Amino acid sequence: MGGDGIAPYEQAIQTTVALDGDLADIGRARHLAAAFLTRVQAEHGLLVSQRAVDLTQLVVSELVTNARKYAPGPVLMNVQVAGETVEVQVWDSNSVLPVARAADAGRVGQHGLEIVMAVAQSFEARREPVGKRITVRIALPDPDTAVIGHTLP
Repeated sequence: MGGDGIAPYEQAIQTTVALDGDLADIGRARHLAAAFLTRVQAEHGLLVSQRAVDLTQLVVSELVTNARKYAPGPVLMNVQVAGETVEVQVWDSNSVLPVARAADAGRVGQHGLEIVMAVAQSFEARREPVGKRITVRIALPDPDTAVIGHTLP
């Protein structure tokens, strides 16, 4: 495996977008992630479950919302597919790492990080020379649901 966790024979398929930090970024990021996964399936023949698309959009929405809320300036989002995983990375300018709060059924809002961690195969937050990078991995296939453009037996 290479230093990036991808075997040499697996080339990552990815898209990156810089978001300027306005309110429209959240919807735009969700749309770009879903369109990317649809394109990956159509152009590369990879099976992408509807569940993977939905969870990716949810994760993107939560991460971009938090970046917009807590970090001044631009946000960089990278979505890539390697093997049977979609990886979402969101970079922002705030170096403070997020911390999931203790479960509290009475709390209104501020459950985004808990949700992301619950639906992800893996979650990583690390400081960068400037700001931080959040990386979330989600499985592409889901044997119990239909795949975009296909119906499983």
